[in-house]
Amino acid sequence: MLIGLVGKPSVGKSTFFKAATLAEVEIASYPFTTIKPNHGVGYVKVDCIDKEFKTQCQPNHGFCINHNRFVPIDLMDVAGLVPGASEGKGLGNQFLDDLRQADVFIHIIDLSGTTDENGKLTENYNVSNDIIFLEDELNKWFLGILMKVWKGFARKTELEDENFALAVANQFSGLKVKEEHVKKALFKLNLTGRPSTWNNEQLLRFASELRAESKPMIIAANKVDMPQGKDNYEKLKKEFSSLIIIPCSADSELALREAAKANLIDYVPGEKNFNVKGKLNEKQEQALDKIKKEILEELPEGTGIQAILNHAVFNFLKYIAIFPAGAHKLADSKGHILPDCFLLPPNSTALDFAYFLHTDFGKNFIRAIDARTKKVLGRDYKLKNRDALEIVTSR
Repeated sequence: MLIGLVGKPSVGKSTFFKAATLAEVEIASYPFTTIKPNHGVGYVKVDCIDKEFKTQCQPNHGFCINHNRFVPIDLMDVAGLVPGASEGKGLGNQFLDDLRQADVFIHIIDLSGTTDENGKLTENYNVSNDIIFLEDELNKWFLGILMKVWKGFARKTELEDENFALAVANQFSGLKVKEEHVKKALFKLNLTGRPSTWNNEQLLRFASELRAESKPMIIAANKVDMPQGKDNYEKLKKEFSSLIIIPCSADSELALREAAKANLIDYVPGEKNFNVKGKLNEKQEQALDKIKKEILEELPEGTGIQAILNHAVFNFLKYIAIFPAGAHKLADSKGHILPDCFLLPPNSTALDFAYFLHTDFGKNFIRAIDARTKKVLGRDYKLKNRDALEIVTSR
């Protein structure tokens, strides 16, 4: 899966990206610092099963801190989008095209109200405008792609009596649109008439709903610790009650992760506390104390960064974490204990997991075994989050 970070310029996208990945990216307070998209590895947090087996895992990928398993995910930070992006303003076409392969968007908003719609410094900016304009641009982007082929495509599906939802999914697979997304959009909208006769308003409604289904969006309300930050957060919650809005401070998360990387503190991303273990100078001590009092102790999800990533993957996309584990041995051939944890799509089965591990495992599947209970599971067993399974094959 791919998570896309979106938003207008100068809201803290690159800081969010660096805090989540510790990648070296350029961060500056002027528009279009990012031109080419940055790709990096972030992590979602899962309760590791090693504690249940009274052992300590040894991850091949990601890491584990105090039985918190951090599983890799792909993050992409694109340049800031401005009003008119769908018409090419601010190099918008290029930046929107970068988002085609994203499965979910994290829309980062500057709660301080000190940057206008183009990312330039201002005062008392209405932050609600950012949610409205960005959703509008993304929906128009989808509409533009649909409009290029719609009339001929819609007529063809009608003449050939095709499965309309499947045909739309195939036509727009480059946007990661799936049949289920189309079906959900059609069900919600209840549009009348043949698709080839839909007017522009109907097409915009369809494009908007299809975008929302295929690329859902979570709002990262950044800079909540700035003046006006908390007031603007409360305003957004009331005005956009149907949206998931999580307050965060990318600057604080980056500072904590950098301090942990330098062995100054012990910090588990997503936790509401840290322990000092190194020698801090006065400036470092003051900065960390401020983060502790104004962010970690005040916000429900600490800095919010880890909560946002987890929500995007597990709540929006509904992925599940699966541990390959032997029924009688937790170590792999190299002696590494519980070395892997994989993220699979919802409704995956034991057979899907076998194919995920290796094509031969799927082709030669006999059964799966629950490492906890030793229970034998068939190919159609529907996986649950944090399952630990052994795949038994005929060879």
